[in-house]
Amino acid sequence: MDRRTFLATAAALAATPALAQQRVTLNVLTAGDQNMVDYITDYLGPMFQRQNPGVTVRALGTGPGDAGSQRIWERLEAQRRANTNSVDVDVAVVHQTMAGRMVAEGLLSRFRDQASTGQLATSDVTRNALGQNVDGFVLPMFNSQIALAYNPARVATPPRTFAELENWVRQNPRRFGYNGIRGGMSGVGFVFGWAYAFGPDQKRLIEGPFDAEAVSALTPAFQRLREFNRNVVITPGNAGTLDAMNRGEIDIGPVWMDMFYSWQAEGRLNPAYRLVLPETGLPGQPMYYVIPARAANNDVARRFIELATSPSVQAEGIVRRFNWLPGIDAQHVRQHLDQQTWDRLFRDVGPDQLARGARPMPQADFMRALQEAYERVVLN
Repeated sequence: MDRRTFLATAAALAATPALAQQRVTLNVLTAGDQNMVDYITDYLGPMFQRQNPGVTVRALGTGPGDAGSQRIWERLEAQRRANTNSVDVDVAVVHQTMAGRMVAEGLLSRFRDQASTGQLATSDVTRNALGQNVDGFVLPMFNSQIALAYNPARVATPPRTFAELENWVRQNPRRFGYNGIRGGMSGVGFVFGWAYAFGPDQKRLIEGPFDAEAVSALTPAFQRLREFNRNVVITPGNAGTLDAMNRGEIDIGPVWMDMFYSWQAEGRLNPAYRLVLPETGLPGQPMYYVIPARAANNDVARRFIELATSPSVQAEGIVRRFNWLPGIDAQHVRQHLDQQTWDRLFRDVGPDQLARGARPMPQADFMRALQEAYERVVLN
């Protein structure tokens, strides 16, 4: 081998590891609707690729609801059982239920303390997922929050506690509507908010540990809800509550804030309608970014989440595009939003009200038990 050939071969060999390191396919699996996949494919992925030459972001949806998160767990668990050296999921977006289970079963990597954006999210849901300690393992992609929508033309002073709402419904029968526990999570969340307000131990319901006696102690609260239901309209679903308001059939009802704002932006809901968050609290629910314990591209995955949870991306991608509440604390996105957008999202329920009235969903076992208690006490 002559000197020129030797030097060329040596240079090629020296360059190979760096080139291989740059050529990365980052596999991102997300539960949720198709818009979650589109968000990564059309917006977040291309942005990350421009900032990280040689990296290709590949997004795959696993389906809506907890079933979508279940499919991600099944994939990671199957690869653990197969004892693979690394898994083919670098970043996952999952619901609270499965995030807690994945942490408990050792399927996730602790990354938040190393992430540059890790301290921008300080709400309870960064530490507690339905009673499971997830501190360090998750960063919220966004937060969804349930609030009470109302028609100010018919409700001059909206009720700000569940006791006030109970009294208002008594004076205005069948002008309040919600979808019970069978038509969507806004109704389920309302039932949880009722249990928080009228039960003896809200903290226990949220943090656990589970105790059947604590569920029995809620019987008077559910009996009270049964009487309340005699004067309300049961709507067919989350959208059904907003439809009933549009038709003038009800004047108040629990809704997801992002759905409320999206319908107003699309001209599907009266722009005069407003929101109020009871001081005794209503639950919300985030979706989490997580990194599997044996992700092949752990460092790149962390950088991807850092971009996704940066104030500018949260402002543009989460707030402007979807009307979701940011996953990081709201004050960090303020400077990246124009006044009109900020006012639209926080006009009625501002960051301070969210800090006081936003609650996590109950601990997982209580979550199931409360719905069963509703079926047993309220519907019979």
